[in-house]
Amino acid sequence: MICPTRIPTQIVSNEEFLPISQTRQQNRVERVAADLMERAATRNGVTRREFLNGTAGVAAALLAMNTVFGKFFNIGEIEVFETAAFAEQRGAPYFIFDVQTHYVGSGYDPADAEANRKGAVSKQALLALRRSIRESGLNPRLAGDRGTIDDLSWRNFVKEVFFDSETAIGLISTPPGPYPQEAVVPPKEMAHIRDEINRLAGSQRMLAHGLVTPQLGAVDLEFMAMQTETLKVDAWKCYTGSCPKGFDRGWRMDDERIAYPMLEQARKLQVKRICVHKGLPLGPVPDYNHPRDLIKAAKDFPDLDFLVYHSGFRGVASIEQVFAKTGEIPWTTEFCRMKETEPGLSNIYMELGSTFAQLVTTYPLICAHLLGRIIRAFGVDHVLWGTDSIWYGTPQWQIEAFQRFQIPEALIQERHYQPLTRLVKERIFGLNAAKVFGINVEATRQEVPRDALGRLRMSYLEEGPEPSRLVYGWIAG
Repeated sequence: MICPTRIPTQIVSNEEFLPISQTRQQNRVERVAADLMERAATRNGVTRREFLNGTAGVAAALLAMNTVFGKFFNIGEIEVFETAAFAEQRGAPYFIFDVQTHYVGSGYDPADAEANRKGAVSKQALLALRRSIRESGLNPRLAGDRGTIDDLSWRNFVKEVFFDSETAIGLISTPPGPYPQEAVVPPKEMAHIRDEINRLAGSQRMLAHGLVTPQLGAVDLEFMAMQTETLKVDAWKCYTGSCPKGFDRGWRMDDERIAYPMLEQARKLQVKRICVHKGLPLGPVPDYNHPRDLIKAAKDFPDLDFLVYHSGFRGVASIEQVFAKTGEIPWTTEFCRMKETEPGLSNIYMELGSTFAQLVTTYPLICAHLLGRIIRAFGVDHVLWGTDSIWYGTPQWQIEAFQRFQIPEALIQERHYQPLTRLVKERIFGLNAAKVFGINVEATRQEVPRDALGRLRMSYLEEGPEPSRLVYGWIAG
């Protein structure tokens, strides 16, 4: 789908849940933003396309959301009309480490709606990217490289994540498959993407997940060893709600017979980051996606870090009615209460992929409650930035939205939430994940602008960016 604004105005699914249709409020946001953009483009003497390619398109969308939902974003109308005003309000760049990114395919044809829905893209531009890096001399290790087009099918990922957004480091992930080797992006390919991007850049820009399927027993333990020794994976991705071929249900992280051998193997192999899909019910038995099983597992394996992808959020379906009636966010609120009964538990991290993207564009009030609640329960140093992009297109719109998002003062006073200060956002955007993954932030800050991708991005921005405004996930209607 091509976004009519720089921020999606309806729910986009990462293929792990059914999206709802555009709400009346989202439709109004779209109309208000369109009017703002038309006025601003006319005043500045530019085309609508030129306007959308710049930062003013984001400003118009955020201002429209304030008009419809109330003031949740720190944005002023002048920023729609004056690029300099937008830049001034942004402040210094953040260090951004996206711990959940996705690559979605190759062969994009804009005339093919199904291919567009699946997020496929052609391969020529990254081939040109590799050639330009080789010919520029920016990365001497590419001097003799003559890679094939088949190596480059993920080129659009590079553009969307590293050229059209401020992301410095990403962790590549994948939806599950009938077996780990048959996932949408198998572990071998995730590792290949990581290695190719890092080789092109000449620095560490990507990390890669391995996959675990503990129902398979000894076979899975052997596969974990191979992924560690051969692929050098950086973390494990787990889907407790998913089941491999031949199984009819998921598993629980606190199951001592099924899960604990896997966790012991992770400990033995010294890959101690356990990234687990929780929330967004996936698989034949939704309850296996509830995060409650992580409390016991985290207590029993205090030397492992458990990253709760999607923050255990149950999803947006019916959430407005549920929240209005109970004041709770399904699954996430319950999990926060469980954590608060274990104040000494310090190895569970809440990740925001898809959850922030869904809520901030649909129910900003509930988004404010979710952020306030998980920070209060788990601590500001235990919340991680993830976007689930490129399902949602470039991560930049989410980055801009979070930079400007504020929890209303009334909620802070009433619920004792922590304000989203610059220091809080710095931790969530990247400093927390850097600590978990052993990344030297200051060294990376120095490397990123100077590496091959950083230099090419600078040239790209100077020449005039051309963001695609595409989202690659599933939409309703």
